Amino acid sequence: MSFTERNSAQIGVRVAGCAIMEARGDEEVADDIRPPNARDCPSESRDERSDEPPEQLDVDEEGSFVHSTTLTNKQRGNEVTVRPATLDSLSIHQLAAQGDISQVAAHLTKDGSLLSQQDERGFTPLMWAAAFGEKAALDFLLEKGADPKTIARERESALTLASSGGYVDIVESLLRHGVDIDTYDWNGGTPLLYAVRGNHIKCVEALLAKGADMTIESDSGYTPMALAVALGHKKIQKVLEDHILKLYKPPT
Repeated sequence: MSFTERNSAQIGVRVAGCAIMEARGDEEVADDIRPPNARDCPSESRDERSDEPPEQLDVDEEGSFVHSTTLTNKQRGNEVTVRPATLDSLSIHQLAAQGDISQVAAHLTKDGSLLSQQDERGFTPLMWAAAFGEKAALDFLLEKGADPKTIARERESALTLASSGGYVDIVESLLRHGVDIDTYDWNGGTPLLYAVRGNHIKCVEALLAKGADMTIESDSGYTPMALAVALGHKKIQKVLEDHILKLYKPPT
């Protein structure tokens, strides 16, 4: 399967099918790996848009435009008011993505099973917090016993989402909780590959320091080094080269 872009809804990351690289002849096309962005987020908040048509204009006998005297529904007071979403109506996944710890705690008080509940994409509240860089919310969920090793429907993991977003503090926290550092998703992408793809130097360094495998290839055939070279991420290349030298440096 080629390493093609997965467009989510989304937590939604990616929240969060991810893509690294495709080669087309002499042209290399890089498909962005994104955690769930605002459209992917389970949050439904949007600016309210009025369906009211613009004010109508009439034409007088001289051909000049004049304001219509016909009242609109809004002017009559007949307009239906749509109330925006309230905190009570948001799911625990939405709240975790927004970092609202107090509301997350309130949901868990009512129903403890929500801690590990997966949404339609297989994302848990912890995965949404990881995808959006909500470190405090993620730590809170970990303290409550959330499983950081959960794998979503397309094999996304919290570590993959945090690595692709460049959230090194979350990457380090998840690694301390024993997650699989070389977990791979539906198209062979590992956390290290996604950190390289996003040019997230600190995430690359954190993953390498904990033993991430530099030899794993994506389904499209890219190793972390090959991907860094293809994308022109020279600082990432230097980090990878220095790590290789350390691995092969003879003991003193």
